[in-house]
Amino acid sequence: MLIYLLRRILLMIPTLLGITLVVFTVMATAPGGISAGSLVNGSDMKPEQKQALRDYYNNRYGLDDPLPIQYLRWLNNVSPIGFTFDNDRHINGFSFLKGSDLGDSFHYGRSVSDLIAERLPITLLLNVITIPLIYIIAIIIGMNAARDRGGRFDVTSNIIMLALWSIPSMLAGVLMIGFFSSIQHWQWFPTSGLSSREALDMPFLPHWSSLWDVLKVFVFMLLGGILSFMLSQWHNQTLRIGVSSLIGAAMGAGMAFSHADFVLFNWLALPLLGAGSLALLAWTGVTLFRVGGLMVIGTGLGLMVAIQLSSGDFVRGFLLDRSWHLVLPIIALSYGGFAALAKIMRTSILENLNADYARTARAKGVTESDVLWKHVFRNSLLPLITILAGLLPSLLGGSIIIEQIFSIDGMGKLVIEATMSRDREVVLSITLIAGLLTLLGYLISDFLYTLVDPRVQYD
Repeated sequence: MLIYLLRRILLMIPTLLGITLVVFTVMATAPGGISAGSLVNGSDMKPEQKQALRDYYNNRYGLDDPLPIQYLRWLNNVSPIGFTFDNDRHINGFSFLKGSDLGDSFHYGRSVSDLIAERLPITLLLNVITIPLIYIIAIIIGMNAARDRGGRFDVTSNIIMLALWSIPSMLAGVLMIGFFSSIQHWQWFPTSGLSSREALDMPFLPHWSSLWDVLKVFVFMLLGGILSFMLSQWHNQTLRIGVSSLIGAAMGAGMAFSHADFVLFNWLALPLLGAGSLALLAWTGVTLFRVGGLMVIGTGLGLMVAIQLSSGDFVRGFLLDRSWHLVLPIIALSYGGFAALAKIMRTSILENLNADYARTARAKGVTESDVLWKHVFRNSLLPLITILAGLLPSLLGGSIIIEQIFSIDGMGKLVIEATMSRDREVVLSITLIAGLLTLLGYLISDFLYTLVDPRVQYD
């Protein structure tokens, strides 16, 4: 296994070289190319000032050198070992400890390393939350749909997942901002960014001026959770659906009441939509969805009641402010992913349930639950692990759209700005990071294969 890992790591080097070489060639051969003249043209300066700026770019970045020399120079800069140069760009030695230098941005006038160190944690935060959320929801929905093949949950989930997968994330992001962040409708969430300016001066955790208000929040959230749990456990399905429908209709009416203007359509459609959604949740035979969904709604209603009854001042704190800003971007990033993976998980489980080893286990007297969890489940994860290899860079690509829509200063927005301004150093550095993430994703997938399927060996 160790030899295999070392071989794969060594093979990453020529692969990354090929990726960066292709991107460099495309940028260099594009109309206008990357030259000091292309960076200066369009500036409102005198001719002598433009010439001085061209000379500076040529001396600083070596843009007057032949293209192969420019690429080799960039490659030498990003490599931790290589040649060192003097102020006149002449080689003056070779060092094994010179360190890696991603260069300076043409557009920002700052170190590329500083830009990436500033933007990368933001994109990583989005992906660290989104990836586990996608896989957890996809596995739960896919498993229950496969177990209920042809049943109510299977048909309903297939329709919902297909509808979600068909909605472009850019359209969903714009619609969510238009409805839930605009003053014309429901201004529940912020329109842009990951935190507000005043949040920098807030304490980290939420803060109430009165201890009595804290007690109200705890009591009402606990009470809402308990009551919703009791509702989800009622054996009388008709009564459970009826009560849930009334709660959903009341929630829809409250949403219509909180709208900025009186719109008759809202008073008709929103109560019906709320009643139908909670009725569907109470109707499902999947205990995890029914209990979990109703408890989340009940706890949230308890929190809303406690906030309305609070009398003191409330400071939401940095953590709650950041979570508040993350809600819409996380939804826009994740819904398409778990919709697609849930269908793949369902297909994989059905395929393995009908496999020879599953029928043999049943013939030996193994219960259906043990067949699913001890035999079928692990093998069904193989397609999801394969997709994981491309999920990391694809989410970086998906973040480009979402970060642009929600004005989040992450790596996605940096990619657009660098590409539009022909910022070669930034584009090549981001390409290097994306390629490295892709190769690491494949390496992690190969390692996870050995954990899931004991037949896979790399000795």
